[in-house]
Amino acid sequence: MRAASGSTTRWRVLGASFVSYGFDAMDFMILALSLALISQEFNLTLAQAGLLSTAGMIGVGVSSLLVGWYADNYGRRRALMFSVANFAVFTAAVYWSRNWWDIMALRFVAGLGLGGAWGVIAAFINETWPREQRGRAIAFVLSSWPVGYIVAAALARVVLPEHGWRALFLLGGLALLAALYVALAVPESEQWRADRERRRSGATTAEHVAIREIFAPGIRRNTLLGTLAASGALIAYWGANTWLPTYLVKERGLDSAHMATFIIVLNVGMFAGYQLFGWLADRIGQRRTLMICFAGGTLLLPLYAAVRDETLLFWLGPVVGVFFAFTGPFGAYFPALYPTRLRSLGAGFCFSFGRGVAALAPYFLGSLAMSIGLSGSIALCALGFLGAALVIWRMPEA
Repeated sequence: MRAASGSTTRWRVLGASFVSYGFDAMDFMILALSLALISQEFNLTLAQAGLLSTAGMIGVGVSSLLVGWYADNYGRRRALMFSVANFAVFTAAVYWSRNWWDIMALRFVAGLGLGGAWGVIAAFINETWPREQRGRAIAFVLSSWPVGYIVAAALARVVLPEHGWRALFLLGGLALLAALYVALAVPESEQWRADRERRRSGATTAEHVAIREIFAPGIRRNTLLGTLAASGALIAYWGANTWLPTYLVKERGLDSAHMATFIIVLNVGMFAGYQLFGWLADRIGQRRTLMICFAGGTLLLPLYAAVRDETLLFWLGPVVGVFFAFTGPFGAYFPALYPTRLRSLGAGFCFSFGRGVAALAPYFLGSLAMSIGLSGSIALCALGFLGAALVIWRMPEA
């Protein structure tokens, strides 16, 4: 499929990417919002509940290689469509799970689609939007993450009290609508097409992209440091966000409806952060913007975990959420470190393999919380942001 014009292509890619990534976020949040009820039904410890999140994120780590390789060899459009369809189907399938093991297996398979979407989207936007608008475009697309969280939390307010956690997972199947839109309306990246033709004609080295190429001399350092930075930031983010709903219920005494409201407000702040840091990245550069994000997260996350006053906790949530928007600058920064032929694989590996490394964070923090509490575990996540800042400081400007 080819678009009538570059402008048409650009906006279709933007819209499809926004909706697809929003459903990606909704999928993750559905699990976080359901953990307390799943734990109650299956009599799980905090560590066992954390493993449900870990299983999905291990799938994410595996998919960073599979989907990135597929997108660079066979196209952005096809890879995005398959990624979204995969996590839609296997998220909805949790509705029929019989036990903890069923959920674990389904979360792993769903993760094989969830991990691929980010790298494909980042490459797609970088190849269809002009350089001077790229930071804002990718920030807008990735700001669908808090939108997905907000939608999931709003649905949880209605669905969980009346229909339970299984019905919430079933609604995750709505992501198939996004996959259908990609299939019917979104054209392939012309930059990717041109690069594929050069490879086929022998104008470049090899027709097919190999995973080892992102570890070649001259590229390896960026891949390793980028993965390390993403790992630190995502350990902090996933460690905190997996447990925030449970923390608000168990340690701050909120009921499920009020907890959902707190999560919605936090993610409104995160949405604003994406727009702010997207604008800032186009002016001062992605690397400096990332440093600001990580500095804010390092300082504010322990403060949020320590607050006991309900009103202050409510208003501090969106302030903390602003600094959770680091994936926007990542989305502009990582693809710019790689040539077109390696863009989806390289950027996707850094980010999604980082999510795979972060997979154990929910489990370990859940285990740690059994002795120091969830507030203590969430506060420790700030160390991940600090580590990410130190790594980014050593990386080049894109």
